[in-house]
Amino acid sequence: MDWERASSVEGERTMRQDAKRSAPAVARNREPILAVLRDVLPATGTFLEIASGTGEHCVFFAQHLPQLRFLPSDLGDEQLASIEAWRRHARLDHVLPPLRIDVTQEDWFRDAAGAFAQDDELGRGLVDVVFCANMIHIAPPAALTGLVRGAARHLRPGGLLITYGPYKMGGRHTAPSNEEFERWLHSLDPSYGVRDLEELVARGAEVGLHHERTFPMPANNFTIVFRRTSAASLEPTSPRAPTRGD
Repeated sequence: MDWERASSVEGERTMRQDAKRSAPAVARNREPILAVLRDVLPATGTFLEIASGTGEHCVFFAQHLPQLRFLPSDLGDEQLASIEAWRRHARLDHVLPPLRIDVTQEDWFRDAAGAFAQDDELGRGLVDVVFCANMIHIAPPAALTGLVRGAARHLRPGGLLITYGPYKMGGRHTAPSNEEFERWLHSLDPSYGVRDLEELVARGAEVGLHHERTFPMPANNFTIVFRRTSAASLEPTSPRAPTRGD
């Protein structure tokens, strides 16, 4: 098994210092991810991180990308407390307080309008980048759909959706360790699993997100970059035959 994933999923197993949690995987993958971000990110704008977890990724990226404004988010109370603790520890003015987001909800900013009343962009729920690492395989399939639909709704035209994690290619695992990892995920919840890249690309295309680049990463992971190229079409999808990952 790839223990980078096991430790990040299972644990955020974690040393505690006040509310701060620490995920060992972050120290291993943050530099390779940062290298990709430097290659693809816009010069300025708002960077929304979905499922920020401990908050370490967001703070690390913000330390190295001061030209961007960072908005971390998560759903759980412990995660939100950890993100805020890391944010206060880092003392970075361009990292905003974390937002509670359920990725499966249609409007991610529905309950936060008041918080951004003085901010024209965020008041309208618009961002330039949506980033999500190591979430869609440790969540039900609805999270993948919610991620692409939410990104299409909240990204400005030309904005980027960037995901990081393991993927199948053509229905096949890219390494034996990923196959073993998926068995472990299934032992946690049968709805969890390594998703097909083709499924992610197809879901993105349905809502105006064009698959632009794929970056192979260490530990059999990939960083996938999409660009919002057209107005989002967010009407409810019609019933369809199940595909892998449903």
